[in-house]
Amino acid sequence: MPTVIDTRIQNRFRVQPNHANNNATLHGGNLMKWLDEVSAMSAMRFAGETCVTARVNELDFERPIQIGDTAVVEAYVYDAGRTSVHVALQAWREEPRTGEIEKTTESSFTFVAIDEDNAPVPVPDLTVDSDEGRQLRERALLSD
Repeated sequence: MPTVIDTRIQNRFRVQPNHANNNATLHGGNLMKWLDEVSAMSAMRFAGETCVTARVNELDFERPIQIGDTAVVEAYVYDAGRTSVHVALQAWREEPRTGEIEKTTESSFTFVAIDEDNAPVPVPDLTVDSDEGRQLRERALLSD
């Protein structure tokens, strides 16, 4: 059975001018795309199946990410239903020269595992077998 820690994925994206809005900060739609991509990888790692986005449960933009910053996106599975997978997400802005990091975004997405015919398929039970996994799961459930 997959564990919370098994599903944890972190990815980095360099914020370029073509990612910016008219305020010269990362466009929220670009960040949302990156959140969706990283969380889908986490959901598929957990389910062992193709997973499609079913719902954005919440998406809180707390502060902007500037052009030239690195957007750091982290995702992990914190809960599962019969065919659904719940993924917690956080994003940070990272100053690439210093490594200074600051949380910018918190979210959670729900995915559905599907087969080749796009029909929902069952997912495994989520295992929480470490203190770190328990802490991550509890943090996500509190935000739910």
